[in-house]
Parts: sequence; structure tokens; C-alpha cells
Amino acid sequence: MIGMVLAAGAGRRLRPYTDTLPKALVPVDGDTTILDIALGNLAEVGLTEVVIVVGYRAGAVEERKRALEERYGVSITLVHNDKAEEWNNAYSMWLAREHFSRGVLMVNGDTVHPVSIEKTLLSARGADILLAVDNVKTLADEEMKVTLDEAGHLRSITKLMDPSTAYGEYIGATLIEPAAAEPLADALKATWEGDPDLYYEDGYQELVNRGGRIAVAPIGAVDWVEVDNHDDLAKARLIAKTY
Repeated sequence: MIGMVLAAGAGRRLRPYTDTLPKALVPVDGDTTILDIALGNLAEVGLTEVVIVVGYRAGAVEERKRALEERYGVSITLVHNDKAEEWNNAYSMWLAREHFSRGVLMVNGDTVHPVSIEKTLLSARGADILLAVDNVKTLADEEMKVTLDEAGHLRSITKLMDPSTAYGEYIGATLIEPAAAEPLADALKATWEGDPDLYYEDGYQELVNRGGRIAVAPIGAVDWVEVDNHDDLAKARLIAKTY
């Protein structure tokens, strides 16, 4: 199994930091960036190879690649998304499809969370695709919400859902087993070809609509944050110091 980080986004709401850096390289604890935390978590659970999908300001990641490899004891492969400023992340994830067959623990490059998330996913292995879900947090409109079917598998995943009907929030961490590689790649391809502005979570929904099964792993009461704006960044800087 390998690690994967989706880090192609521009993060325009985090300017001026993202005038020159991708969102994943915004610092959250001294010189420690969001990407540092992601790589540290993946390394801590024993993953020594990591694929990073880059796009906006990709050169900043390229410049730090060797230092990051040495710091975390990992080998990094960069996958370039030349549509990162035009299209959404369903396309970003699809670009890394050739690596799915090795088994992937994938995290978003804008999420600050403790390594307990990776450990929770790995300890709950079994399903072809397993999503980390916060079923404790009070939800609002912005979150990527999920509902489950009677068997506890994913029924729907979208931001466009009444929060009161949701089981919880998908937090941007997924375990993908090799058996899911081809059907997931096909679902992602259909998603971005249908509308390049869609999220990779829409690809998960496409897979479910085709009869695929996606399981969830509740993470419990954990401090984490998706860093979309300056308020999120302030929260990230508080909780990152506790990891």
C-alpha cells in the first residue's frame, strides 16, 4: 500500500499565502505545512511511498521534494495536473489512477488531522473503499455530508444535503484497496468527462450508483479541520500544535 495526497488546488480564499504557494504548503505550525502533517501521518503508519498530485504552483512542491523525502523517510512521486486551475479534483484523482492497483491511503492536501485517522482506516480494512467520517460534528451547509443505507454502506455523498438527514461528514481521507482500482477509475472518468467541475466525491457517488459498495469508518471525537479560509487556518494552527 502507498500513500497519496491530492495537493493541486489553488486555495484562493487563503491569499496572500497562496499567491505563491499551493494550499498544501501553507504553514500551520511554525515551518510545518499542511503537506508536512499529511506526509508525517502516512510515514507514521508505515507507508514509504507517496504519490502527490500537484497542479497550482507545482514548482514549490518540486523544490521541496528531496527535503520532504529525507525528513519523512518516504519516496515521493509527483503527478502533474495541468487543469488544476480550471477543473475540480475528480480529474486530479483520476490522473493518479495507475497507482490505485497498489492499494492507496489517500488524504486531501488541505486537511489537518491527527494520525489517528490513518490508523482508524487501516484497522477497519475489509471493504474495497473505506471513507473516514466524522459522525460527531454538528453539520452545516459547507460540509461534504454522507448518508448510509440499511447495511451501513454509503448511499449518498454531497454538500447539497439537509444536514439533519446526514450520518456525518466525510473528512477527506480514503482507503482504496486494489480491487477497487478499475471501477473507481472508470467512475472518476465518467464524472469529470460529464462535468469537469465536479469533486472526486461525485466519483464515489457514481460508483455507488453503478452498484459499487463503499464503507465508512467513524473517527470519533477528533480535532481536525479542512483549511478553506483564514478562519479555518487559525483553527488549524491551534490544533496542529496538539498533534
